[in-house]
Amino acid sequence: MNHDYAHLHDLARLPWFSVVDGELRLDPAVGPAIDVHTHLAQSFLRPNRVDLRAESEGVRHYLPRDRAFAFDRYLNQYLSADDRQRMERDLVWGVFAGGEMRATHTAPNLAREMRASGVVKSVLLAIDWPILSWNAIEWLRACADRDDIVVFGSVHPLAPRVGERLDQQVALGARGIKIHPAVQILGPDHPRTIALCRMCGERGLPVFFHCGPVGIEGEGARARCQVDRYRAAIEQNPGTTFVLGHSGALQPEKAIALAREFPHVWVEFASQSLPVIERVIAEVDPSRICFGSDWPFYPQAIGIAKVLVATEGNEGLRRAVLHDNAARLLGRVRQGEAAPLGRD
Repeated sequence: MNHDYAHLHDLARLPWFSVVDGELRLDPAVGPAIDVHTHLAQSFLRPNRVDLRAESEGVRHYLPRDRAFAFDRYLNQYLSADDRQRMERDLVWGVFAGGEMRATHTAPNLAREMRASGVVKSVLLAIDWPILSWNAIEWLRACADRDDIVVFGSVHPLAPRVGERLDQQVALGARGIKIHPAVQILGPDHPRTIALCRMCGERGLPVFFHCGPVGIEGEGARARCQVDRYRAAIEQNPGTTFVLGHSGALQPEKAIALAREFPHVWVEFASQSLPVIERVIAEVDPSRICFGSDWPFYPQAIGIAKVLVATEGNEGLRRAVLHDNAARLLGRVRQGEAAPLGRD
C-alpha cells in the first residue's frame, strides 16, 4: 500500500480509521494504546501564561493537519519552512507574547484527541532548566485529578538539591523523569547527568531520554544528542530503567545496539519512520518497546497508524507495543518480572 498521505484525514484510507463528524477516529476494536511521549505548553523564564486546564475548540499541532506527509522518513522532515518558523516562534516568543498554537496545548485538548485515537493514557514529559522554570510542578498540579494522564517530571542535573526536588515531584505524583540534553544544554554523559540517573534508579523512577539528533536543532544541541554519548549513563546505572525517546532519532541503529546490549534499556517510536519501526520490532526485545507520538508536535493518529501497519497480523505484539509494555513501565515493573513476548 502507498503510505503517502495528502493530509491527516487521508489516514482514513487505512482499515483502522474513519472520519466521523469531521474528526479522524480509530476503530475501538483495535484496542487500547498508551502514549508515552506527550507534552503540554511549556514555559521558561516566567510562569506559564497558558491555562493548562482549559479546553478549546481545536488543537494547533506544529505539523498542521492539512500538511502532506508519508511514512518513509522521520516526521519532522514534512514540516515546511513556514511550519518550522511558526513552531520556533511559538516555542520561544510565545512564552512572553502568548501564542495561538501553544494556547491549545492543554490537558483537556490532549484528552479529547486521546479519545478519538484510542489512547487510554498519555505520559507528559516535562522539561525544566536549573532555575526560572516550573514546568514539572505546573503540569503535576494541572493533572493531579486526572487518571488518563500521568506526568514524568524534570529535575535539571545542575539544579540545587537535586534529591529534594526529585522527592518533591514524586510526592506530587511524578512517575519518572525526562532528560533532554538539547533543551537542557547539558550532555547525557556529564557527571551530574549520570548522578541524576543513579538517583532516579534508587527511587524506582524510569529515565526518559530525548535520544539522538533530529536534524533541525542547532549544532550544539545536535552534538549533545549523539547516541554514543548516552552509553556512559546507561553503563554506569544498571539499576535504572532508561527509555530512549525517538529510538535514537536519526541514529536508530545505535539506539537499537544499546537496547540489544543492555536489558535495562527500552526504546520508543515518536516521530520515527515506518522502516525504522519495523527494524526496531525485528531486532529489539519486543517487551521493551513503546509507542509515543510527541503530541502536540504531531497528531497521535500518525504514530498509531505506523505501529498498526508494522504489527499487522500479530495481535499480541501489537497490544504489547501499543499498551501492555507501557503499562508495565508505568507500574515500575522490573524487566525480569514478566516473560518476554514472542514475535510470532
